[in-house]
Order: sequence, then structure tokens, then C-alpha cells
Amino acid sequence: MRDHFVTKRRWRPAILAAVWMLAATAVIAGEAPAVSLDAAGDAGAGLPRLYSLLVSWRGELLLERYYNGARAARPANIKSAAKSVISALVGIAIERGAIEGVRQPIAPFFPDLLAGDGNSAKRAITIEDLLTMRSGLESTSNVNYGAWVQSGNWVRYALTRSLIHSPGTEMVYSTGNTHLLSAILTKATGGSTWQFAQELLTKPMGFSLAQWPRDPQGIYFGGNDMLLTPRQMLAFGELYLNGGRAAEKQIVPAAWVKASLVPRAQSRREADRYYGYGWWIRELGGRQTFYAWGYGGQYIFLVPSLDLVIVTTSSSSVSEERRGHRTTIFDLVERLIIAPVAAATSNTVAARSRQ
Repeated sequence: MRDHFVTKRRWRPAILAAVWMLAATAVIAGEAPAVSLDAAGDAGAGLPRLYSLLVSWRGELLLERYYNGARAARPANIKSAAKSVISALVGIAIERGAIEGVRQPIAPFFPDLLAGDGNSAKRAITIEDLLTMRSGLESTSNVNYGAWVQSGNWVRYALTRSLIHSPGTEMVYSTGNTHLLSAILTKATGGSTWQFAQELLTKPMGFSLAQWPRDPQGIYFGGNDMLLTPRQMLAFGELYLNGGRAAEKQIVPAAWVKASLVPRAQSRREADRYYGYGWWIRELGGRQTFYAWGYGGQYIFLVPSLDLVIVTTSSSSVSEERRGHRTTIFDLVERLIIAPVAAATSNTVAARSRQ
């Protein structure tokens, strides 16, 4: 797999030069620059874990490829990329008044579980702390994940974790934070998280949202195991790229989209990676990029400066190979998608300045 992709990498200078020349020729002719993403599509074919690769530029689907037996209609388990969707639902709930705002403490939603003097510090945790992974609670992810999802009450388990940092300070990645948001959405809206998402997010976007797993109390898993097709993932990415609008409707508040993409917490693993409200933030190919990230290689990349959305789905099976797969996806996105699109965009700007 790596040998195949390394071979492709040797072609990159020639590929990018050809893309640049094609764009320049189109500009001279007064046409919109063409972008060839064949190299990206071909590179994807050499990745045994990759299932899909979709690219939308300026609202136009430029590349849609499926691999290793995947099909367009088959929903993908987007894993933790679902956290970005949960964030969107919180923004909608705030706009509708079901939740007061990001500064609202979570204590009123869990009065029994957070009662007593021993929980006074936990009662200070806010909606924003959950959105940014700064609740201060010990993580339910990684080595703690199995015990958490095998417990009889996921909400109680998450809230009874030790408070290892003061709320609102350090980022500790934990799916328990997002599951608490799903529980809050359930209480605040009077219906399930799935119903709220279906009625106010996906149906307005033009598709029906599949139901996904629930905890023992019937609360839909907040931040994992959500099911979307790659095209639905692309539509969600375009929704955010367009400030929360789709089909002439404001679905997610524009102010929420903007607030969600502000760096608010820094990753403890990578100094150049940040987290907003359910979205990761870092630079790719010299461009600020926002992305929903799910285990194994489920991604929705937004590159606003290029009006670009990129989606990948991959095998989520546990293996050492997955780490190299993640690096390869980022390399493909930077060199074989962002670079040629940036070249075409630069030529478009140059052409307009000469008119």
C-alpha cells in the first residue's frame, strides 16, 4: 500500500505543473480553470482501508470515488465525526431557546447525579466545557472506553469520573462529554436526539437520518456510531462552508457556525492542532482547515479559503495500519487535492484582476 502511494508521490511535481498549465490555459481562454483530481482518485485506489473519497469545490462535485467494495448508498459509521453533528444540534437548540447558551451550567439537567457537596466543582461545568472537551472530567475514551460503554448507565458513569482539571481549563478528549450533550438535548427538547436532528437538521437538508445506537437509558449515542452516507457527510460539510445555509434555508445559525470554528482548546498530542465546538482545526497545505474526525479515517474537511469540502470514509477496524492510513490521507489531501485546487484558485484571482 505504501509502495503504491510512494510511486504516486514521485509524480507529484509533474502532476501539479500540468494542473497549473491547464488552469492558466483556461484563464487565457476566459473560462473557469479546470482542476484534475485524477491523481487523488488513483492514489485512493492504492489504500486498502479507504472506502470513499469525495471532493466538492465551489459547490460542484469534482471527485467521487468508492473503493474496496464500498457503495455510494451504503451509510458509513462516521465514529467521532458525529461530534461535529452534535455540536450543530446544540447550536440549533440554543437558537430555539431549549438551551440557554454555552455558558449555562449543566447541573440543572442532572440534579440527582450532581447533588451534594462533593459535586460542587462539577456543577460549574458548562455546555461550552462539554463542547470543547474542557469539562475537567476523567476521560471515558481510549483505555476507559470499554468499561464506560459496558456500564449500565453511561451518563452516570461519565459524571462520576474524577475531576482531574478545573472545568474550562485543560482539554481532555472524552466521548463522555458529547454523550452528556446528547442527554441534555434529550431533556431540553422533550424528544430524542435523533428526532431533533431529523426534524431540524437533516430533513431541511433534504435527507432522512438513520437511527444509530442508544445507551441503556435510550439516549442516542452522543458523538459516536452515527450513520451517514458519504454524500450526506459532504452535504453537512457544505452546510458549514455556507454559514449554516442549504437549499435557501438557514438551518444552523450562522453565528453558531462561526463560533464553532474558533480555536478554543489546544490538543495535548499535537501543538499545531486545536479544537472548537466539535471541530478540529489545523493548517493543511498552507490553508486553515477545519475537520470532523472519526476513528479509522472518517473525515469531513473544510477549507473555506478555497471553498472546498473533502470527505473520506475508511475501515474502522482496529489495527496498527490505521495510524499510517491517517497520515496517508492527510498527505493525499494536502498534496493531491488542496495544492491543485489552490493553483486553480490563484489563476482565477489573477484572471479577474486583469479584467
